Amino acid sequence: MQRIDNFKSIIDRYEIIFFDAFGVLKNYEGLVPGIEKTFEYLTKQGKEYYIVTNDASRSPAELAASYHKKGLTVIDPERIISSGMLTKEYLDLKVKDGIVAFLGTPESAHYIENNGRHTLPVSEVDSTNIDKVNALVFMDDEGFNWFEDINKAVNILRKRPIPAIVANTDYAYPLTANDIAVAIGGIANMVESIVGKEFIRFGKPDSQMFMFAYDMIRERRGISKKDIVMVGDTLFTDIMGGNKFGLDTVLVLSGNTLPGDAESNIHSTGIVPTYICQSAVVEDGGFGF
Repeated sequence: MQRIDNFKSIIDRYEIIFFDAFGVLKNYEGLVPGIEKTFEYLTKQGKEYYIVTNDASRSPAELAASYHKKGLTVIDPERIISSGMLTKEYLDLKVKDGIVAFLGTPESAHYIENNGRHTLPVSEVDSTNIDKVNALVFMDDEGFNWFEDINKAVNILRKRPIPAIVANTDYAYPLTANDIAVAIGGIANMVESIVGKEFIRFGKPDSQMFMFAYDMIRERRGISKKDIVMVGDTLFTDIMGGNKFGLDTVLVLSGNTLPGDAESNIHSTGIVPTYICQSAVVEDGGFGF
């Protein structure tokens, strides 16, 4: 584990950079201050980069548009690899028709829509259509009534022998500098323990997320895992996932992992990043002027 003062030196060592989104590129206030310098340097050096995110709340086009609105216009939809994309791939193979009920925003249903399938918020499942529900997906922690719809999801899964899919495995996310909010992965864990069924999960730290991105890149160019580094702010998703897939990893201290907690968390979990850096920002002077 090596401490790095300037993220520029990380970029210089690798051909491809995988970034987590929340806590690395953006936070509860907007973009991480100075992160645009990183993308200027990546472009200048001709490096390839992708945002590998557990955010399944919106389509890649909508996620890219959200960066554009914040002033980071270089991020195209093709640069975004979301756990929602793996969820869609699974459903296309395994659940070709019927109703897919979901917890999340209407925008998150983008990933599970299909000509043969109908998407339906959990709130709209009732006695007239429950027999047609062939899957239930945990997409996002917003867009539904927590008390009513989580209870309804529990009862749907008790009554129907269907797969339950967790499209975002994050347990929590920073809400302010001092507080966190429960994410849909945390809700899914609770429901899973209540209904006593094993859910299907997509997203970091599972290796499918990294394999999906890796295979997509290898279709265009010859690379190895040594050419890629994963940058994240959370040990249990970003760093564990990157480590398991055989990538070098960078823990940044601009999000979930606070500077004062980093070393104790690493020691207590045994999840060790290749590098630790304050943030993913290329500091002034990184351009050689």
